Amino acid sequence: MANRLANSSSSYLQQHADNPVDWFEWGDDAFAAARERDQPIFLSVGYAACHWCHVMAHECFENEEIASLLNRNFIAVKVDREERPDVDALYMAATQLVSGHGGWPMSVFLTPEGEAFMAGTYYPPDDSHGRPGFPRLLSAMDDAWHNQRDLVRTQAREISQGVLRETRFVDQLEPASTLSSFREISDLLVNELLPKCDDDGGFGAAPKFPRPSYLESLLGAWDEPAARFAIIRTLDAMSRRGLYDHIGGGFARYSVDGKWHVPHFEKMLSDQALLAMIYLRADRRRGGGTPWRSVALDTLRFVARDLRTDQGYASSLDADSNGEEGLHITWTPAEVQAVLAEAGLAEFIAPACQRWSIGDPGNFEERSIPMLSQDANFTTPPELEETHQALLSSRRGRPQPGRDNKVILEWNAMFAAACCESDDTELVVTARGLLSSLVGSHFVDGVWWRTEARTAHATSADLGWLIEAHLCAFEESGDATWLALIPELISYLLTHFWDGPLPRHGTPHLGNGFFTTSDLVTDLPQRPKDVFDGATPSSHAVCATALARYGLITSNDDILAVAHRLVTLAATVLNQHPSAVPDLARAYGFLDEGLEIVIPGEPGELSGLVRSVFVPHSVLVTGTDPQIELLEGRHQGFAYVCHQRVCGLPVSNPSDLSQQLSPRIR
Repeated sequence: MANRLANSSSSYLQQHADNPVDWFEWGDDAFAAARERDQPIFLSVGYAACHWCHVMAHECFENEEIASLLNRNFIAVKVDREERPDVDALYMAATQLVSGHGGWPMSVFLTPEGEAFMAGTYYPPDDSHGRPGFPRLLSAMDDAWHNQRDLVRTQAREISQGVLRETRFVDQLEPASTLSSFREISDLLVNELLPKCDDDGGFGAAPKFPRPSYLESLLGAWDEPAARFAIIRTLDAMSRRGLYDHIGGGFARYSVDGKWHVPHFEKMLSDQALLAMIYLRADRRRGGGTPWRSVALDTLRFVARDLRTDQGYASSLDADSNGEEGLHITWTPAEVQAVLAEAGLAEFIAPACQRWSIGDPGNFEERSIPMLSQDANFTTPPELEETHQALLSSRRGRPQPGRDNKVILEWNAMFAAACCESDDTELVVTARGLLSSLVGSHFVDGVWWRTEARTAHATSADLGWLIEAHLCAFEESGDATWLALIPELISYLLTHFWDGPLPRHGTPHLGNGFFTTSDLVTDLPQRPKDVFDGATPSSHAVCATALARYGLITSNDDILAVAHRLVTLAATVLNQHPSAVPDLARAYGFLDEGLEIVIPGEPGELSGLVRSVFVPHSVLVTGTDPQIELLEGRHQGFAYVCHQRVCGLPVSNPSDLSQQLSPRIR
């Protein structure tokens, strides 16, 4: 019989609906049951595309004996980390404190009050490779609860205090006497990043994750050979090797090796959006027309094609298909031969295998992960396009990976922003339609929700990215109607997420920043704040960037004060270790050296020039709306480059505009 998860809004939780485990969803019912039965909570956190989550589910949660042990002695709770990133953040901090590392599935034991007293990640069904078997762990935790209760509660209090320090780290920082200039912080950031980049591209040892914010930080140092090498090497390696799906499109979550050959095959919407943006910006920084733009457009088109749902775009594709990791991605030469021979394309068997490096015995479990041969262009040559389509069509006939159809506000707004930045006509239309639809699907009765199911409140990152996406739509079009919603979004953000008194232009040192969670959320023991950047930018950085950009576009000093307060709260980290907060450093760039490029009137040659080059920390203001202060008294046909509201001489031709921008784009 199905358990309580059968009616969950989360497809990840629904994957566990047939487990013999008597799962609860996170919430009051679970905590009430724990108090009534005087039992600890076993909390399992994961997500739909997580390979090891599936492994532990099959080995442990589908096992009748283990489930019986779990049901008898614990209140078992399942959480989708993508739906509840706040829950995930709190207990990931506990997991890292207890075990020294994190990851998913996350397995945490809680008191009925929600305090963690033991935490880890994946546990096998039997003792293996130094890991205790899950049944043995369950028995030990049950014994400790009944026979060492005082010790358990003491440990829970200590971990809880540690979690509070970690998840409210920004509150623990000693105020910096001064904040260094953006240029000083940027130079330090580049010097921290370059030693981390190796000859295969990327930062750090395997498993190797794309870090778009690191690459963005290096773009400002493009003229330095080491920075330029790191960017080129990394972007080329990620897009030409196995991390990119050369038949179906899109990037995998990360590479399990250091050379980007073998991916962890899951695909996340957030990664597609963030990587597309850095490829677009790097293309413009390199002069345009590079293969990097093709990488970005193909990635966004993959999302538009394969992740589309009725209410937005799905959050992920699974790593597994038909129970095997990557089976939908990999090939053998015999499979290529069979597909192309049947399609009447036998003469292209050898060229196809050569282009996509498909051979025997292969590079992954005797199969080949397609990657480009050394001299191959990223874009499929015309003579192989029919071959490519035949392989793609055949692949779609295989068992497909599961798709998590959650429409996450944050990630959909990221995707919309990337589509706007592409300046591709079809993708821009896609972005506009998506932004219009998100209001209807995620905003009801004055409340913003994280997903279309409207069961989890929006986070500050959800609101920050939605503001950012609307700003991108305005910059692309010059249509001020895209700015109309932003004051309401900012009001919601400040009302439900800000900690303390609000800073204003005359009182910029008030307040303690944004909580990750809304004050409408009542089921957490603590409210976290997110300041360190990870796979996605922190909510702190996202909000600082969006508010800084909006403040520049609208000349709103009070909003700029809020953005500046977010930066100064983390001044100690920015001054000493900016690679921990690269996205916040970017936000500071808008505040310290932001450019307002003002070009009244409809988009034309001058605004087209601005859109074609990479001008860091700039906002583009076009259109004719008289309510935009920067457009007042400006003449159409001219461009005005301003910094802190001091403008250079107006120019009317692209060469003069390019000369004014050259200090930023050299």
